[in-house]
Amino acid sequence: MLAALAPSLALAQNCPTRASWPTTEWPVNLVSATAKAAEIKALEDFAFTLTGKDSERLGMRTEGLVIIKNGAIVYERYGRGFDETKRHLSWSVAKSFSSALVGVAVKQGALSLDDSVCKHLPEYDGTPQCKITVKDAITFGTALGWQEEYENQSYQVSSVISMLFGVGHGDQLKHILTHKLVAEPGKRWSYSTGDAELASAVAKRALAKAHGRDAFWKLMLDPIGMQRATFEEDAKGTPLGGSMVFATPRDFAKFGFLFLNDGCWNGQRLLPEGWVASSTTPSDVFTATAPENEDTPSGYSWWLNRPSPERNKPLPWPDVPNDTYAALGHWGQRIIVVPSEDVIVVRTGDDRKGSIDVNELTKFSLAVAR
Repeated sequence: MLAALAPSLALAQNCPTRASWPTTEWPVNLVSATAKAAEIKALEDFAFTLTGKDSERLGMRTEGLVIIKNGAIVYERYGRGFDETKRHLSWSVAKSFSSALVGVAVKQGALSLDDSVCKHLPEYDGTPQCKITVKDAITFGTALGWQEEYENQSYQVSSVISMLFGVGHGDQLKHILTHKLVAEPGKRWSYSTGDAELASAVAKRALAKAHGRDAFWKLMLDPIGMQRATFEEDAKGTPLGGSMVFATPRDFAKFGFLFLNDGCWNGQRLLPEGWVASSTTPSDVFTATAPENEDTPSGYSWWLNRPSPERNKPLPWPDVPNDTYAALGHWGQRIIVVPSEDVIVVRTGDDRKGSIDVNELTKFSLAVAR
């Protein structure tokens, strides 16, 4: 029965077809707890075994784990007070949402990747930051002098803490674009929550002209059934697209399913043809300029299981298929897509002493799903 749900190419908009689409609810076809007892135990020993007292915040503190295979939930478990109805903070998984919403704007003809960000943020016309293109913003290539530091630094040192919780929180776009250029945009890769939030701000401005302030919902979140998702904004209305999307694991899986189906949903193309392929190909700026200690390639704000022969780097996740890619967030948030297996893995958690390993999580999850 599951094989019948595998995608096949449809003529309409070159979109894949499915026997069903989880716009309202996911089909549930749980794996046999008896037949898969060893595989489930290995996965749960890895993902749900706490270390020490909960207050010590040690070990893998998984709060939700959902595996989708062939368009249906085959495994689901929650912990630490969460269930399938409770929304969870995405942290940097939101960056992949922001790049996708840029793709929606491209599909709608509202912007081009080659546009200066100032075309859509005219209040910044005439500033050096106008050299930044939309593509720079979704590939971590703005070359802004951003300091991506977290809880080990004060907001005086960390650009992102200052933006979210300090002096920059009231007008976060202004905070981002008062950072000076430290190189030519497109010529320096540096992971940045500011870049992703800039991308979401540009997407919102571009789409709002024709579709209003709720364009993110009208054009992507509602069509795929993420109607309960929260996409936070600051006091000025800038979407916090670097970190602040809230959704249930089942709804996060719908976002993964959109990408698994080439940016289409139930015969409707939401992302441009070729967008998913470009999103999951290492960006030119990453390949040319990423620091030596960055082992996992990135595309349009997605992380990729690709070797980097130009940088003498092997597969970052060696025990899973090469076509695997993922949206990754602080403290262990994960949306992992494995096209060759027709699998999506969503994991939410609260890891504080080292986030859950993508290779191991995917490996154990695939053993359950197969």
